[in-house]
Amino acid sequence: MNPLLVSSFILAISFCAPPGVITAETFRRGSARGFLSALYVQFGSLVGDTTWALIALTGLAFLIQNTVARSVLSLVGIILMLKLAWDAFKDARQGNGLNITEGTSTRGDFASGAFLSLGNPMNIVFWTGLGTTVFASIAGGPEPIHFAIFFAGFLSGAILWCFVMAGLVAWGRQWMTGTFFRFVNAACGLVLFYFAFQLGLQTVQSFM
Repeated sequence: MNPLLVSSFILAISFCAPPGVITAETFRRGSARGFLSALYVQFGSLVGDTTWALIALTGLAFLIQNTVARSVLSLVGIILMLKLAWDAFKDARQGNGLNITEGTSTRGDFASGAFLSLGNPMNIVFWTGLGTTVFASIAGGPEPIHFAIFFAGFLSGAILWCFVMAGLVAWGRQWMTGTFFRFVNAACGLVLFYFAFQLGLQTVQSFM
C-alpha cells in the first residue's frame, strides 16, 4: 500500500480523534437523537476540514519548492504539533474529556458541524504542518499526484472516524468513560509527537 496514503490516513485519525468542540457537539446531539444525528454533525465538520485543507495544500504546492519557505513551514508545523501533543498528554493525565453544555441548538446537525469546523482557522496551519511533514520525505519534491493521494488518505481516515464516533455515541454515554478518553488523548499525543520529531530531523538534515 502507498506509504503516503497510509501516513495521511493515520494523521487523519490523530487529527479527528482528540475530544473537542466537534466531539462534544456530536455526543450532545447524538445522545439525544441517535446515530444519524451524530453522524451528520461529523459529516458537517468535514466541510470545514476539506475547505481548510484545500486552501492549505494549494498554497503548500507553491511554497514547498522554496527552501526558506519550507523551513519556516516546518518550524510552524513542529511547534503546532508539539503544542497539540502537549495538550493531548495533559488531558490524558488530568482525565479531561468532553465539556458538554446544556441545551440544544436550533441549527441542523450537519450545519452545526460545518459551522464549528469552518470557524477554526487553525486547521490551515495544522494542515500545512502535516503536509510539510509528509512531503519532506518525497525525493525530488512532491508532484500533484502526491497531494491528491495525501488528501484522499486524510479524507478516508476522517470519514472512517465519523462512523466510529457516531457508533460510539449510539452505544450510549456509558461507553464514553474517562478511561476511554485518556487512552485516545495519550495515543494521539504520541502520534503527534512522533511526526513533530520526524519533521525536526528532516529539517535539520536539509541544512547538512
